[in-house]
Amino acid sequence: MGIKQLNASYLIHEDRILFRFNTDEAAEFRLWFTRRVSLFILGATAHLYEKQLEKNHAPETAKAIAQFEQASLEDQISHSDGSGKAEEYQGGTQYPLGADALLVMDVKCQLTNESGADVLSLDFILPGNANLNLKLDGRMLQALCVLLNHLVVNAQWQTPSQLPVGEPEQVSLEKSATKIPLH
Repeated sequence: MGIKQLNASYLIHEDRILFRFNTDEAAEFRLWFTRRVSLFILGATAHLYEKQLEKNHAPETAKAIAQFEQASLEDQISHSDGSGKAEEYQGGTQYPLGADALLVMDVKCQLTNESGADVLSLDFILPGNANLNLKLDGRMLQALCVLLNHLVVNAQWQTPSQLPVGEPEQVSLEKSATKIPLH
């Protein structure tokens, strides 16, 4: 079963990303990504992809290649049909996990080699200890990361290292909580 299309959207009232993908067999899978899951996928996939590139390149070169490929893909996506609009997502006719989106509880990522090609294996841990495994080649992995990265930026989900740093009392929740009288 091959993945045909990826689709995701940030839903502000849920503060989650609705991630959907369909297959060549018209099956559609719907998952909820939280901030934690989304940032983990972005960080883990970037790390694993760079490690895979380091097999043939120096670490600095591998990082530069990964960044260049990411920027190139973003540019291709924004100019995919000349109008700047992406191909419209085609919903599935079958829902193997049900029509409602399932919350991804955890994710496990690893690089594997299948039929001589490196692929990223994403194991989504779902409620009830169910597991959904996606195997993504380099191109599909980069497309997923570009899509997630755009949504993370739009959702204003920032990692702690990206948050503005101020005086210690401005960033300490404990200290700021003691300054507010409760009645």
